Amino acid sequence: MFDYTVETDKSITEAIASLEANLKEEKFGVLWQFDIKDKLNEKGLDFENEYVVLEVCNPHEAQRVLNENLLVGYFLPCKMVVYNDNGTTKIGMPRPTALINLVNNDEIIKLAKDIEDRLVNVINESK
Repeated sequence: MFDYTVETDKSITEAIASLEANLKEEKFGVLWQFDIKDKLNEKGLDFENEYVVLEVCNPHEAQRVLNENLLVGYFLPCKMVVYNDNGTTKIGMPRPTALINLVNNDEIIKLAKDIEDRLVNVINESK
């Protein structure tokens, strides 16, 4: 499966705050937060779903995978999304292993699996 997505009873703001705290425990930081609804509305486009993209990174892990293969930088930083889907808040991400398989390198796939497991735990603890 391409993604890992869960539902939560938290609001968008609460879910993001929980994600940020749990990411910090895994030494990941939020580099950038992009509110798609606000940006589209600012451009005069009608989009009413709350949809926030977080770009997250652990510098140590980024260095590890880039030292193996510079093409992996095409997939960095990792993305997480928090959004409203018909009244339900969801937290999700594309699975790093789904993307890294495109590079076809067993060592990088192992690194991606470790990162994915840690990010899945972050999402689970944040819901």
